[in-house]
Amino acid sequence: MSFAETLLEWYGREARDLPWRRTRDPYAILVSEVMLQQTQVARVVPRYLAWLERWPTPGALAAAPVADVLAEWVGLGYNRRALRLREACAHVAEHGWPDDLGTLPGIGPYTAAAVGAFAFGRDELPVDTNVRRVLERTGFTPRRTPPELGQALMELGAMLCRAREAACAACPVSASCASAGAVDIAPRGRAGDGIARERFEDSNRWVRGRVIAALAAGAELPEGIELERLERAIASLIRDGLVRRDGDVLSLPT
Repeated sequence: MSFAETLLEWYGREARDLPWRRTRDPYAILVSEVMLQQTQVARVVPRYLAWLERWPTPGALAAAPVADVLAEWVGLGYNRRALRLREACAHVAEHGWPDDLGTLPGIGPYTAAAVGAFAFGRDELPVDTNVRRVLERTGFTPRRTPPELGQALMELGAMLCRAREAACAACPVSASCASAGAVDIAPRGRAGDGIARERFEDSNRWVRGRVIAALAAGAELPEGIELERLERAIASLIRDGLVRRDGDVLSLPT
């Protein structure tokens, strides 16, 4: 069998049963793709199901108050993604799905390709970090890219051909892989290597998330964070349209 045939046979046998793989609804697939950006699958699954139960269509999400959307997004990171998703759905609710999905607000090339392939069955390959890694390591250049092949490449990169671990012995396409048994895994940074690494809890992004979570829960501000860090995070949230300030009162947008 060819590389693609072998990979697809493995995928059909070993693929994880994920809810967004059971639908061709472009809205559901769009929601999953936006949620999965830099968020682990195990965390996304229950949030994805709850989101679709609350807002089952693009029109339902477009009509939802911004504060409700941000509150539902808490814990999924990068709150701006929630606003862009709502904006894209507002466009779809008014105009329908465009032929060029990349024209939707906040939708980049990868997400447009993913929705195009997995929802509309287009012959295009969504190249995320997993797919890119697999292609680079194996040397595989697909001539055709049916939706199942894109899913299979993603699954291989997520489960076996990982950034920090290449399970070549278990890989279904190792016999055709240019790097089998010789994948160069970059070592993790170690203490004393001269590279300073910021903890997530020390980042402005972490404080921003805590502020959004507190406001969504009806609290004023999160406790235990230095005032300077809070003010810096709040200022950036206001600039991004994620928080409103009315005098001394902060709130989520309506």
